[in-house]
Amino acid sequence: MAFENYPEAEQTPLQQKTVLTNKKNNLPAIITAILVVALLGTWGYIIYDKNQTKTVIDQKETMIATTSTQKDQLQKELEDAASRYDILKTSNSKKDSSITVKDREIGEKKTRIQQLLSKSNATQSELAEAKRLISSLNGDIDGYKEQVAVLQQQKTQLISEKAVVVSQRDKVQRNYDSSTLVIKQKEDIINVGSTLHASNFNIVGIHERKSGKEKTTSTAKRVDKLRISFDLDENMLSESGAKEIYVCITAPDGSPVAVQALGSGTFNTRLGEEKPYTQKLDVNYTQNKKQSVSFDWKQGTNFTTGNYKIEVYNNGFKVGEGYKPLRKGGLFS
Repeated sequence: MAFENYPEAEQTPLQQKTVLTNKKNNLPAIITAILVVALLGTWGYIIYDKNQTKTVIDQKETMIATTSTQKDQLQKELEDAASRYDILKTSNSKKDSSITVKDREIGEKKTRIQQLLSKSNATQSELAEAKRLISSLNGDIDGYKEQVAVLQQQKTQLISEKAVVVSQRDKVQRNYDSSTLVIKQKEDIINVGSTLHASNFNIVGIHERKSGKEKTTSTAKRVDKLRISFDLDENMLSESGAKEIYVCITAPDGSPVAVQALGSGTFNTRLGEEKPYTQKLDVNYTQNKKQSVSFDWKQGTNFTTGNYKIEVYNNGFKVGEGYKPLRKGGLFS
């Protein structure tokens, strides 16, 4: 098919005026359409932006709710762990160095966890740290529990061992007390058996002349002193050494002859009685040997007529006695 180009027909002035008139009449509609489109676009953006903002808010609220739930859960876990720890501490009265160190470590972790959970705007990183610390705290508490169990076992064992030791000690004490009683009884027997015995008393009155010579007399007013002698008999149980011998002189009127300035005093008998003595003698005794003892008693006052009794004591026992009668002086006395 052949195409041919034909020149367009030129428009007439009337046609041109009609076209311009039509364009002017369509301009308001076009502007209105543009404004409507712009308004719709603005509304669409506002709606979109509002939706986006709501989404962000919902996400934040969800995050806050999640964070709060996590904090509550972590707080409960911390309280549970602290409760277990307090129960263990209450049940464990014994402390050693390892337990004390563990107490300090657990206390520091509890403080740090509480600091993290007390933050109102705690981050996920901080909550994760708190969770990790709580897990570590529970591990520490389990270790603490094991140590407490070991200590309780050791305590139980020590109590059992102590009971055995106490029982053994009591048995030894009873045996010791029994042995001590037997020993004391034997010592008492030996002590009684070792008590010396006095015999062969010889008591004479002595008159001292101005010349210094002595003369025996039984006249009371002429006696200046009494010379008392006796024997200490053999004794196999009495060991050699110093022996205390108490000599007690009783005057004819029954009163004890005792002059403190001359060495008199008191001693206790085996019956627990306090008895005055006239003279105390320290005798160097030789075991199983008979020994003679002699001393003079010069009381510084006149002797009276009557019977003088002389008693000898050793180990609290009276071991011998003798008598010396003094008479009144006569014309040829």
